[in-house]
Amino acid sequence: MIQDKENDWFTEFKKGEEYKAFLKNPVAYFCAEYALESTLPTYAGGLGVLAGDLVREVALQKFPLISVGLFYKKGQNILSTEKILPKNKLKPVLDESGKEVIVSLPMENRPVKVRAWQWEDGGARVYLLDTDIPENRAEDRKITEQLYNEDRDMRLRQEILLGIAGFRLLAQLGYHPSVYHLNEGHSAFLALELIKHEMEHQQVDFKEACEYAKKHIVFTNHTLLMSGQERFSSDKVKLFIDPCAKEICLNQNEIAELGTLENNPDTFSMTNFSFKLSTKSNAVSRLHQEKSIEIWPNKNIENVTNGIFISRWDKVDGVSEKNIWATHLKNKKKLLDFIREKTGEIWNETDLIFVWARRLVEYKQPLFFLDNIEKLLEISKNSPIPIRIVFSGPITTEDNPFVLEIKKIIKEKLKGIVVFIPDYNTDIAEILTSGADIWLNTPMVGFEACGTSGMKAGLNGVLALSTQDGWVYEVEEEDIGWVINDSQNSEEIFTLVKEKIIPIYYAHLKNLQNSMWLKKMMRARNLILENFSTSRVLREYIEKLYIPIMKQKHTHKID
Repeated sequence: MIQDKENDWFTEFKKGEEYKAFLKNPVAYFCAEYALESTLPTYAGGLGVLAGDLVREVALQKFPLISVGLFYKKGQNILSTEKILPKNKLKPVLDESGKEVIVSLPMENRPVKVRAWQWEDGGARVYLLDTDIPENRAEDRKITEQLYNEDRDMRLRQEILLGIAGFRLLAQLGYHPSVYHLNEGHSAFLALELIKHEMEHQQVDFKEACEYAKKHIVFTNHTLLMSGQERFSSDKVKLFIDPCAKEICLNQNEIAELGTLENNPDTFSMTNFSFKLSTKSNAVSRLHQEKSIEIWPNKNIENVTNGIFISRWDKVDGVSEKNIWATHLKNKKKLLDFIREKTGEIWNETDLIFVWARRLVEYKQPLFFLDNIEKLLEISKNSPIPIRIVFSGPITTEDNPFVLEIKKIIKEKLKGIVVFIPDYNTDIAEILTSGADIWLNTPMVGFEACGTSGMKAGLNGVLALSTQDGWVYEVEEEDIGWVINDSQNSEEIFTLVKEKIIPIYYAHLKNLQNSMWLKKMMRARNLILENFSTSRVLREYIEKLYIPIMKQKHTHKID
């Protein structure tokens, strides 16, 4: 088995003293979103999917890591036609007497009460914080209602709640973490609780307490885009954290300065705040690391390229080159049935199906493959096999310009060739990443921190047509499919489709023996199994981030 090397590492690791130390003082993992179930509205995109995969890997490897997030009632996909199913894997967190565990934090000079839900499945466990309880004011009950609330004040309340209430919940439950892992900066306010405890236990001032606290914090950055980095008005941050500052006899300005941008003192950056209060940080791909070091040259930024939880996404388990095509056709039939159900289009299993599926935002360039409609129509007309294209994404607003443009193009020029499937979620992702022939990945180079949907596709033998961004930057073209070298010019993509992809696929259909297509399918699958699993991600987290922190002489104490 290709993955045996990772399993062997964990087997040996669990025999050692370091593992025993983590059993006593585990890792606390904080994230604003988790893709736990497709119908549970606690995720929006790749950040949540990665967190959901890591939670499952942690359970599989029996590594002591506790996950904390928020219990949203509404996801970002607010226009979804799907109903939320009963959350039968959720149960309230209770104390030894059977009462709900409640933590409190001051917010805008009033107490906000927070309960917690525990999501558990196959040993994977996440604590989700919830303010929707009768003890709170009506406006405070809505703090955890909407994922990534567009109201900036409400978003700031969410992030204060995630960090501070999450920290207090773990303390109340008796956990004594050795490491606090911020998966993106949304939870960085937990550092205030660490600083508070260090000031009390070490009898030190604020500045020294910051140095003690940061020794226990690691930070994973997922984006270079300014629009993706959480920012707030410095004045609002001062106002909202003032009650917490007063608890440790601090001036709100001292705390706010930790996240204030040097060139813009009116703006508080959660990314800056996270970097300043963490002793280690990591990027999520090699290219992302290179770009991050250019932006933050004085930071100690490791690279841990993202990965996927293999058993969650593997729909061709146990295949060889001899039977991978038959297995792929079964998955492709599921995709074709799904397309027929959702759109009414009837396509054949020999059609060459391209899929583009993810959030529809500018830097991901969803219209890249539709940039030259006439060229696409010409290639389609002259192709010996029908070309089909599937677009899918979550619709977060009724006027998403990319959705409107895709639907317009389908209606006016590409009906029968292109379909759009809304309400993209993890269930749909499983169908698309296993049933497609070609996975389209077209971000502007340098903007996609990693991207994992192509890994899921490659795991199932689906070949990639991708710009050289994110994780694709780390692999050879022949190992995954075809690479587009110019992410600003769509001409190359049509050349590759016409001169490379269609001829190889057509030859494959004519003769399955010695098929170059099948060889590429197996090469892509083996590449993912060997290099892009969450077992490798977790191992690297432990080696590069967790163990160095755990081995520090300073020991953090919690009452």
